Amino acid sequence: MSASEGYLMVSLFAIPLGTALLLMLVPSRERGAIMAVTGLSSLVLFILSVYLFARYDYTSQEQFQGVVAWDWLQNVGFLGDHGIQLKVGMDGISAAMVLLTGIITLAGTWVSWKIQHRTKDFFILLYVLIAGVYGTFVMLDLFFFFLLYETALLPMYLLIAVWGSTRKEYGAMKLMMMLVAASILIFTAVFAIFTEANLGTFDMTKLFGAHYDPRMQKIFFPMIALGCGTLGGMWPFHSWSPDGHAAAPTAVSMLHAGVLMKLGAFGIIRLGFQILPEGAAFWAPGLITVGITAALYGAISALRQTDMKLMSGFSSVSHMGYVFMGLGTLNVVGMTGSVLQMFAHGVMTALFFLLIGGMYDQSHNRDLPNFSGMAKQMPIWTIFFVLGGLASLGLPGLSGFVAELHIFVGAFRVYPVVGGLAVLTAAITATYLVRMFAQAFFGEFNPRWNALRDITWTERAGAGVLALSMLALGLWPSPWVDRIANTLARSIPGVSL
Repeated sequence: MSASEGYLMVSLFAIPLGTALLLMLVPSRERGAIMAVTGLSSLVLFILSVYLFARYDYTSQEQFQGVVAWDWLQNVGFLGDHGIQLKVGMDGISAAMVLLTGIITLAGTWVSWKIQHRTKDFFILLYVLIAGVYGTFVMLDLFFFFLLYETALLPMYLLIAVWGSTRKEYGAMKLMMMLVAASILIFTAVFAIFTEANLGTFDMTKLFGAHYDPRMQKIFFPMIALGCGTLGGMWPFHSWSPDGHAAAPTAVSMLHAGVLMKLGAFGIIRLGFQILPEGAAFWAPGLITVGITAALYGAISALRQTDMKLMSGFSSVSHMGYVFMGLGTLNVVGMTGSVLQMFAHGVMTALFFLLIGGMYDQSHNRDLPNFSGMAKQMPIWTIFFVLGGLASLGLPGLSGFVAELHIFVGAFRVYPVVGGLAVLTAAITATYLVRMFAQAFFGEFNPRWNALRDITWTERAGAGVLALSMLALGLWPSPWVDRIANTLARSIPGVSL
């Protein structure tokens, strides 16, 4: 990748911000113009995301590719040259996350065109959120990394409180209070890293190679893990997540579960494992313990749910537990599986929330006991839902299998008992998904839902993009595995093969 790709990385967060600013000039009554602006923006972002993922050269020995930078604040007080920069670059992990964001942005935009209440305001906030997500994934300056991380979180409150459903004020407030509290830990750790490095810069490429006292690493790595992990649904600080999922509108649920939770895990990798590797090695057993606990807890909790969104919310906690477990293995196989799981779960859970939202908009009901025989009434909806469920339970040929296989192998190498519990979790996942299939999709049709129609063409198009992504990773995983594994092997000291 060359500097020209670096300018494209800047456009990844400049385009959503520009979209939000442009929408402010569009009259609220002009729905066609709003749809045109957001549709074009989402399509351009998707194409750029695919292009940058494809252009990333996993054979290169450079840790980051396409690096470009502009000084923002320098030679002020204790800051040295290049104190704070707008600096972007991409490694194999961020390449996969950029692609994930592009896919979900495209699908989420399409399914949001049916929103009638304050449509313009919704899209302004949504695209500010998207800008923060993209910016965090490509940013190589610690100051702007944290700024954009927070930019991705703040619109969530209004997006849920104004456009959500079922206890939306409670879900929005709980989400915001927990995530802002967690951000205090990240903020503290960021300035501890800056101070300990003593380089007078927030440039992450320089901070990666700085010397940090082992005791300092052991103290501040848990702050990063808890601060970022709370956004990733880390047990026991996960309780905001199912409530947020249940209350959020469809596109926000898709971005929330599909991308924002991955932002938390990405923060642990970038700030924890890559900057504080000795602290990561010390706390890895704790991370794997928290991960397998979350996986089991989330799966068992999902087994008890009747609300489809709550079931998917607890399922997300379970699958994110796999991510933390994979990171805790400290070997390339398990950690590669962790990042693959971030991608696989992102597209899978976005598909779930798209379909649940499409059905809820018609029925205003999500309770499983109220449904049966839906395969006869909504066959396209059912096909996509079953495909997502099969990916979730790890069927070979779909994205979930590739990710979970890497995590299980990595776990068995270091903690065989944990690997066995992970397999048990997969069996529980299969149980609640098959139960849902049998209860809601098959059997005698409930005539109460005679008026239901299959999902719209825009929803089918969004679901199709997500389903093709699951199949692509499941059938041809090497583009993802090569990029991720090579990055992990080069960029994290002490990780074993």
